[in-house]
Amino acid sequence: MTWQQRIRIDPLICHGQACIKGTRVPVSVVLDNLAAGLAEQQIIASYPSLTTDDVPAAIRYAAELAREQVIDLPERDAA
Repeated sequence: MTWQQRIRIDPLICHGQACIKGTRVPVSVVLDNLAAGLAEQQIIASYPSLTTDDVPAAIRYAAELAREQVIDLPERDAA
């Protein structure tokens, strides 16, 4: 399954944030929970409208975004 099958962006839902299809759960919430150390099953328990396909789809969506944007980092000072 691709992330495109599980993620939707609709300006009428959550102000156009990327959300899990059929829910009002933003992808950023799923990613924030993962970053906080929650396991996939804990996230699904907290958001019962999510399925086991949704968390990996959120990760794949984030990976796609990371590939699309290059951020210049400041150079380190040579101290």
